[in-house]
Amino acid sequence: MEEINKNVLADDLSPYLKQHKDNPVYWQKWSKQSLEFAKKNKKPILLSIGYASCHWCHVMAHESFEDKETAKIMNKLFVNIKVDKEERPDLDFIFQSSFQLFNQSGGGWPLTMFLDENGVPFMGGTYFPRESKHGLPSFKEVLQKVSDAYKDQREKIIQQKDLIIKNLDLKKNSVLNQDLQPILEMSLNNLDSKNGGYKGVPKFPTFNLYETLIYFYNKSNDMRYLKPVELILKQLCSKGIYDHVEGGISRYTLDEEWIIPHFEKMLYDNTQFILLLSKFCKISPDIYFKEKLEQTIDFLMSNFLNEEGFLGSAYDADSDGEEGKYYVFTFNEVNDIENIEKYFHIRPEGNWEHKIILVEKEKPPKDILNKLLEIRSERNKPFFDDKTQLDLNCLMISALVSANEVLPSRGYLKLAEEFLLKVEKKYIKNKIHHSYSKEIVFIEDYAFLINALLDLSDKTMNFKYKDIAKKLSLQAIDKFYLKEKNIFQKNLKDCSDIFFKPIDISDSTIPNGNSIMLINFVRLGMIEEAKKLSISLNGYLNIYKNHMMTSIKAIDYFNCIVEGKNCNEQGCKIDA
Repeated sequence: MEEINKNVLADDLSPYLKQHKDNPVYWQKWSKQSLEFAKKNKKPILLSIGYASCHWCHVMAHESFEDKETAKIMNKLFVNIKVDKEERPDLDFIFQSSFQLFNQSGGGWPLTMFLDENGVPFMGGTYFPRESKHGLPSFKEVLQKVSDAYKDQREKIIQQKDLIIKNLDLKKNSVLNQDLQPILEMSLNNLDSKNGGYKGVPKFPTFNLYETLIYFYNKSNDMRYLKPVELILKQLCSKGIYDHVEGGISRYTLDEEWIIPHFEKMLYDNTQFILLLSKFCKISPDIYFKEKLEQTIDFLMSNFLNEEGFLGSAYDADSDGEEGKYYVFTFNEVNDIENIEKYFHIRPEGNWEHKIILVEKEKPPKDILNKLLEIRSERNKPFFDDKTQLDLNCLMISALVSANEVLPSRGYLKLAEEFLLKVEKKYIKNKIHHSYSKEIVFIEDYAFLINALLDLSDKTMNFKYKDIAKKLSLQAIDKFYLKEKNIFQKNLKDCSDIFFKPIDISDSTIPNGNSIMLINFVRLGMIEEAKKLSISLNGYLNIYKNHMMTSIKAIDYFNCIVEGKNCNEQGCKIDA
């Protein structure tokens, strides 16, 4: 690569990268060539990470990346690289961790990181506005100041690499085993007993916590573990975060009462919503929850399938350039629907920006929902990111298997097996990979595929699934396992293109890959492998416990099996 003088995103498969193909910014992909160009020309890198359904990514794109003056500054001062976080979660993990190190606060998207010529970060932010506002400097001002700082302090910045790696490296202590209940108690104390979820705003449905609470309820019959699950499900099913017309939940809400959502709909949230509803209904059968469960599965199967027959990634929050336009109603649109005020909170002034976000009073009949759907059908749908992600599709297989236990007449187990056949044909019999590139795969892809195979094996008694799961587990050890640390690396250990080996032990939008692999090892009877991984995760637990809910469940499950208790990954049989 002799010169960077054009935007190269037009031929990329990622919907997110394609959204930026017409920007006047000379966007490059994360590649060996673009990294080598930066190094050869001693030029810092501007790394922008986002995803196709990200509202604030769109805002920053419209304000800055489509602006010729801003693009001119970017092209002159930086090598500009665009990354789809869903295609490269390892890059997102490393640079979000770097952001948190530099800023001592949580990150987000769009992530805007500045890297030295060797691809090592030295500062960063998230959204920067076009003009200074809300205490944030203008993006053009940031660009110039970062460039000046790099020119003035280049050698010093480059020499920071070892210090940054040292600070990013996960800390560990020598604890081999410990009582897990007190850690769970701390999480219970941080929950909002009135509204559900963690205290404060914004409100995210942190499914990994509730999955762990259900596991400990199944072990103990202690209602302290089950009540928060019931509360969060009631909120998620009845409030504005739920799409009462078509089904499914949004990413999060801006308020404490789960009414005002950020309207993007993610596959990872909805698969875990299905799993949690299914597991709760297995404990406490509830017609209302079962109807929400069925509606959400129907929504995904009707709206999320891509041309290959796999599930895509997300629906945008925006349509026609306006957030929530597809989902909200005006008073005049719904006022003539007979008895609607009996089932939903309807006021002339609305409950959000003079519009109505539907919040249930009681379960509405189908004729009212059909009338609301008729109104909505006249609108343009939000953009659909149809990208296939292997780990999330495997999570859906497990969700269908679980849903089949409480709705056995709906054919969900058959549907799960049909999905697995597609996965087997495209991935298992060819090459296991995460999304577009056949060379890129993560431990989560293996972990959730193995988990789905074991779920199907348990419910169909077809031991072919277990045999494949064992074979894939050995592959995962070979490709990702770091023997010197007894932990799985997030990406392939032998072909990392990042300055730092990413080891991820925290739950994020989905349960952590290491914790799922521990559960898989136990289910497969690979006890020696499970013991090493359990001891390793225990070493991280005291320091990172607030982010390791799935690991708490996994470690406890391993301990119970070693002690000879009658347990599975969902809990233990309690003697009468």
